Amino acid sequence: MSAEQVSGLCEQLVKAVTVIMDPASTQRYRLEALKFCEEFKEKCPICVPCGLKLAEKTQTAIVRHFGLQILEHVVKYRWNNMPRLEKVYLKNNVMGLISSGTQSILEEESHIKDVLSRIVVEMIKREWPQHWPDMLKELDTLSKQGETQTELVMFILLRLAEDVVTFQTLPTQRRRDIQQTLTQNMEKIFSFLLTALQQNVSKYRCMVGAPQEQEVLTTPQKTDLAQEPKAQANCRVGIAALNTLAGYIDWVALSHITADNCKLLEMLCLLLNEPELQVGAAECLLIAVSRKGKLEDRKPLMVLFGDVAMHCILSAAQTADGEGLVEKHYVFLKRLCQVLCALGGQLCALLGSDCDVETPANFGKYLESFLAFTTHPSQFLRSSTQITWGALFRHEVLAHDPLLLAVVPKYLRASMTNLVKVGFPSKADSPSCEYSRFDFDSDEDFNAFFNSFRAQQGDVMRMACRLDPLTGFQMAGEWLKYQLTAPLDTGPMNSKTGEGLCSIFSPSFVQWDAMTFFSESIISQIFRTMDKDEIPVNDGIDLLQLVLNFETKDPLILSCVLTNVSALFPFVTYRPEYLPQVLSKLFASVTFEVVEESKAPRTRAVKNVRRHACSSIIKMCRDYPQLVLPNFEMLYNHVKQLLSNELLLTQMEKCALMEALVLISNQFKDYERQKAFLEELMAPVAGLWLSPEMQRVLSDPEAFISYVGADNKIADPVLEDPSGLNRSRISFCVYTILGVVKRARWPAATEEAKAGGFFLGYLPSGTPMYRNPCTEQVLKLFDNLLALIRTHNNLYTPEMVARLGDTFAKALDMLDVEKNAILGLPQPLLELYDSPVYKTVLERMQGFFCTLYDNCFHILGNAGPSMQQDFYTVEGLATQLLSSAFNNLNNIPDYRLRPMLRVFVKPLVLSCPSEYYETLVCPMLGPLFTYLHMRLSQKWQVINQRSMLCEDDAADDNPESQEMLEEQLVRLLTREVMDLATVCCVSKKGVEQNTTAAVDGDDDEAMATEVTPPANAELTELGKCLMKQEDVCTAVLITAYTSLSWKDTLSCQRTTTQLCWPLLKQVLPGNLLPDAVSWFFTSVLKGLQVHGQHDGCMAALVHLAFQIYEALRPRYGELKAVMEQIPDIQLDSLEQFDSKLLNPTLQKVADKRRKDHFKRLISGCIGKPIGEQFRKEVHIRNLPSLFKKVKPSLETDVLENEDGEGFNVLFEP
Repeated sequence: MSAEQVSGLCEQLVKAVTVIMDPASTQRYRLEALKFCEEFKEKCPICVPCGLKLAEKTQTAIVRHFGLQILEHVVKYRWNNMPRLEKVYLKNNVMGLISSGTQSILEEESHIKDVLSRIVVEMIKREWPQHWPDMLKELDTLSKQGETQTELVMFILLRLAEDVVTFQTLPTQRRRDIQQTLTQNMEKIFSFLLTALQQNVSKYRCMVGAPQEQEVLTTPQKTDLAQEPKAQANCRVGIAALNTLAGYIDWVALSHITADNCKLLEMLCLLLNEPELQVGAAECLLIAVSRKGKLEDRKPLMVLFGDVAMHCILSAAQTADGEGLVEKHYVFLKRLCQVLCALGGQLCALLGSDCDVETPANFGKYLESFLAFTTHPSQFLRSSTQITWGALFRHEVLAHDPLLLAVVPKYLRASMTNLVKVGFPSKADSPSCEYSRFDFDSDEDFNAFFNSFRAQQGDVMRMACRLDPLTGFQMAGEWLKYQLTAPLDTGPMNSKTGEGLCSIFSPSFVQWDAMTFFSESIISQIFRTMDKDEIPVNDGIDLLQLVLNFETKDPLILSCVLTNVSALFPFVTYRPEYLPQVLSKLFASVTFEVVEESKAPRTRAVKNVRRHACSSIIKMCRDYPQLVLPNFEMLYNHVKQLLSNELLLTQMEKCALMEALVLISNQFKDYERQKAFLEELMAPVAGLWLSPEMQRVLSDPEAFISYVGADNKIADPVLEDPSGLNRSRISFCVYTILGVVKRARWPAATEEAKAGGFFLGYLPSGTPMYRNPCTEQVLKLFDNLLALIRTHNNLYTPEMVARLGDTFAKALDMLDVEKNAILGLPQPLLELYDSPVYKTVLERMQGFFCTLYDNCFHILGNAGPSMQQDFYTVEGLATQLLSSAFNNLNNIPDYRLRPMLRVFVKPLVLSCPSEYYETLVCPMLGPLFTYLHMRLSQKWQVINQRSMLCEDDAADDNPESQEMLEEQLVRLLTREVMDLATVCCVSKKGVEQNTTAAVDGDDDEAMATEVTPPANAELTELGKCLMKQEDVCTAVLITAYTSLSWKDTLSCQRTTTQLCWPLLKQVLPGNLLPDAVSWFFTSVLKGLQVHGQHDGCMAALVHLAFQIYEALRPRYGELKAVMEQIPDIQLDSLEQFDSKLLNPTLQKVADKRRKDHFKRLISGCIGKPIGEQFRKEVHIRNLPSLFKKVKPSLETDVLENEDGEGFNVLFEP
């Protein structure tokens, strides 16, 4: 090949590269040039000389980079076919480029250094150590030439470690060869890295005039201008050495990190005070201190608690913090904080173990510095320390250490500041805001972070309080008293709820909110950790009195007050005489209004207060029923008084109060008395619900639409709502039935149940039977409830939708809140509290339909557990449910079908005793599963067609587009359906244990994502009952196997691991048709095509395909025919697999091996991620084995003979 040819081609390539990179080129030119370059790389026989010519120093950086890219392409894709001499020629020239073919360290472009190091690493991956035994020596020799070469050698070593150990981008045997040879040479490599680091840092310090350790007292000299580049070069090498160390420290034996009296750690600590190198040093230190492994090996890391290390870390932190908020220093501070956290983690692991580690002398100093990070203005730094505080407070030895106990009050004091929600990036009302602008993109981001940070603090504060409950209680008390007397400060932003009221950003609310969270977390611990006699009851009651006497008209503050009442309520168990006062406070808040008799819609803040008061009453009655029982009459009268005024409370509030009464009535423990009470309580509901007018409305869709006002056209959609009262009456009845069904119960103790007249005997299965005092009342109302459900379902027929008035055309649509939740869009922060709950009558109507629908199904879902046999034996129940709940399903949208399955069908099935499977569950689930399969198949077909069309046509990119919402809903519905099938058919025992696979001991290469379903994933009794019925069996099986190729990863993985095999196993003993068997197997392979790119799904599907093939191939030759259609299958390998499978006399290979063989056979149909679909394959050949063939799992035993004797050494030194 003549030099002219090379020169001519190179000129053309330079022109082409210039066209590609020139912004002014037209697209056509650019594409032609690109095509020319790519074809050259693929086909030209003289790539190597051309690449070397283009890589010469005289060319521009872009051209040199392209030349080096050509060489990299040659090594990656042509190496296996190159003659030996050409390989040697290329290798020598590349080493020559490192030696003298690059600009100096400060001038050379980083992308040139990067690609040059990549070429060397690609050659190493193919030839070292067997054919290139002196590679490390050669690199060492190169590094002696100067800083430029040393830096490149660092890049090579780092890239090699990343490819081999971190990303593992090469075949197993090559990876092992290289990793083990690296490990054997690690002492030399570490010594090389440390020496380079030490020498370059020393030279750098000399030149910039930084005092050396031994001459700290000399005056620093200013850098000579001529020396500046030299100093910078040394600094660059230092940074490269630290980056390379970071790539090794993570995985090498700990002995290398702690060798020589922890010399490496000492150097890293000293570098923390070197501004240019401190971030790299902190990174290395962090990786070292975070190492796991044997405790004995980690013991030397405790040297970091020594005087020198502690001094370095603390002085570096103080200096970095003292220079104000500069991004570089802030990043460094974060690293230092992580180092201290990891140090605390190591201390907790080592102390109290068998390692004979004492509490370090500097433990106090460590805690002080750690506390400094917890009180830093940056919310991110504060949050970073929490997990470590938790570990310290929980530790069996340290928790009793006087130094730690002394820090508890300081930590709690710091938490009082940290709980205050300030630091929004858009604001400037706190020093934290400035830091938040570095850490968070938006206020929503910060808000989400802060909420989880606060929850984490709550956990840690509770742990701290276990060590010192009284101190925490005193602090909470002081803060509570202070807030009760502090003047109200609404800040610059007034609430829209009313003049002079707080918004969620007001200073007063932010303080109240933090104080409330603090006191709630701490007071709960007092009752858990202290003996009864030591609890400060008087102080608690004093605080409760102060809170009860506090009056406010601000809804946000009042909400905090109510939380404090609930937190202090356990003190009332010691002084029951205070209960009436508590009840009065709560009842006053149930009817809270900012402006009495206001016609304007209530804001969310007001609604929250009222709901809060209701739930506090329910919680009190649920958790302390014995305490409230003596005051039952007073409570009942309160509620009656409130219920007498129809407009005073919303329906939800009314029912919450009735639920509280029902909870207390459970304490009567007397069936007749409770039944009489429930009859009296529900009399108004029964009167309304069973009236002729209501019966007409509930059973006729037209009458219903008219009654609730959905056929009206309304002029003023904000204030005018003539049918609001009618809607509230229906809601009231439904809410009440639900509350009673949910809360009324018999006594838990069998003896008490017998004594109170609740016990009826035993079912044939031995389960005790009880009667619920609410049964008679509820069943009386049951027919109308089913009529309402049927009517509600019929509202979705096209004729009925057409009847809706203009204002309410979208009344049956989802609320925006629901849509946002499904699309995962964050709620805007401010609007939440200040906006009315429903802005328009249309929203109110949507809310009515949505809640009504959900509540009706909640009643049906709770009816089984509540009324048991009395419900299951209702005459013709299955038929009644089919004709109401499952009526008109074709028109019911996905967002209504989902809650029906979740809150009604699933609980009903789960709580149903086996005696009623045949009469109730099977007749209901058969038609349901058949229908659901048909519906989901159609929906997914539409989605798949749509995605095929989208590939030709630009899709609508709007994230809130209707299509995205519909698609997400189909996914959620699919999960719901598959979950229902799993719950019905497979016993939970099997599901919970499938965490990881039991791996045969013959190979350590077990996939981390291996998902082997346990052998004991058996069918439940109900599952067996369903599978006996042909229509149900077919519907469930077909749904399960079809769903594997629907585009929902989560559903696919769950169904594969939990449902598919147990179902198929159940029908194996029967005579399956060959076509059916082929279909099941093909469905799994189709699933692999769609989901193979996701490791978890891929592992589960391969396992399922393997199970099916092994179990059914002996009986069905058709499966082999399916296998033969897999793209790129090796037929001889398939024959070999089959002959072993079909010949029972052969010794069985280990399960793992058989499965791996099978996975290789079907690899042609395993889908790849889009980024890999069109990637050119890189083939790296295995070299002659370095090591003796011992049992594969003992691959760490290495032969001494690895200096390359006997091998065809490719690269002579």
